[in-house]
Amino acid sequence: MAYFKYQDKNIYFEKIGSGLPVMLLHGDTASSKMFELLLPLYQNSFQVILIDFLGNGRSDRVSAFPADLWFSQAKQVIALLEYLHYDKINLIGTSGGAWAAVNAALERPNLIGSVIADSFDGRAIPDDFAKNLLAERAAAKEDDLSKQFYEWCQGEDWQSVVDLNTEALVECADKKLPLFQKPLEDLEVPILFTGSLQDDMCREDMAGEYKQMAELVSKGRIHLFSSGGHPAMLTNAEAFLSLAEEFFMT
Repeated sequence: MAYFKYQDKNIYFEKIGSGLPVMLLHGDTASSKMFELLLPLYQNSFQVILIDFLGNGRSDRVSAFPADLWFSQAKQVIALLEYLHYDKINLIGTSGGAWAAVNAALERPNLIGSVIADSFDGRAIPDDFAKNLLAERAAAKEDDLSKQFYEWCQGEDWQSVVDLNTEALVECADKKLPLFQKPLEDLEVPILFTGSLQDDMCREDMAGEYKQMAELVSKGRIHLFSSGGHPAMLTNAEAFLSLAEEFFMT
């Protein structure tokens, strides 16, 4: 296991495999463990870089997450890339990690080659986001499978991590904070928006939102899977890998 210092705290990272470097960014309440089942697929084509965002997984804990969580995570991505002396690395961010990936590319395009932004709501979260999130998290904390996932990703203190994440996202929604710190139109790197049309954890008009975002950027593409749940990267694993190989290697 390896760590680097960020704001006097330890952030966990790992490098696996060889080939074109690709960093995988996990979503909210998850950690890099969510990618374990994908590693046998990805490490044959890529050098995979994993990170546990601060307060998650094997990284140091925090007393609170910032309301601009996804921008904070983007800065952690940038810090790791600088620490490892990478440039023009490819990012795959899924769910909350998609916002982190886009923000990192907007902030430091010189460090990023291409981005796949998977299974997220796009430029804004719905008006009923906070209400739905609170209900969803309350139910998840009583569901055995959800609890097992949280504990697998976070460890014994999973409930604290989930609660702190919920508080930050509710604050983000209540304050209507921008999800991107710079205009999406400023994005310089190629980006592929991916998702599943059957994903009930993302906005219903995902296809329309992705279309509008792709039109705003200079190098935008879209791929929507007809089946699969949340996130598409996991529920369409082999097809998603083929898509990533084609996108990153052309």
